Amino acid sequence: MKEIPAKLVAELRARTGAGMMDCKKALEETGGDLDKAVDVLRKKGAAKADKRAGREASEGVIGSYIHHDGAIGVLVELNCETDFVARTEDFKALAKDVALHVAAAKPLAVRIEDLPADLVERERQVYQAQVAEQKKPENIRGKIVDGMLKKFYEENVLLEQKFVKDDTRTVGDLVKELAAKTGEHVSVRRFARLELGGN
Repeated sequence: MKEIPAKLVAELRARTGAGMMDCKKALEETGGDLDKAVDVLRKKGAAKADKRAGREASEGVIGSYIHHDGAIGVLVELNCETDFVARTEDFKALAKDVALHVAAAKPLAVRIEDLPADLVERERQVYQAQVAEQKKPENIRGKIVDGMLKKFYEENVLLEQKFVKDDTRTVGDLVKELAAKTGEHVSVRRFARLELGGN
């Protein structure tokens, strides 16, 4: 394996915020391919972020977005563990991006478990009726209904939705990436979306 140039390590570090040794290892692992190394670090970072999920995140910021015509306004509470991270540009940018996303995508809840149980049950019953109507074999109906519910979550739950500015990632991916980069537990606590004339 040829020596990884320090300039490449520095570039990867600038892109991901990961430590020098982690960047060097990721580049060695991918034969110096910068994009693949970013993916390696994202996967490792996401795993670390999952481990931190139980930690208290009581600092943070309120991100906001007001649509140019003044007809839609959104507030989002984004939390982390320290005010040091809360004051970083990356953290504030994520809060702003999530607020913009909420304005555009109209999620019903932050997480799947935040959805009202009666709403989920109603959707499930509708899907079961549709599947029965299509005369699908009895043994695969449950799987089809589960698939339909998964799609419902992807369309209506904030952390499951594809990010409006980059549909290759979900809002949940963005939160995990920032957690990996900062080394802190980062979470979207809540949001409020107001639309003129809405309810």
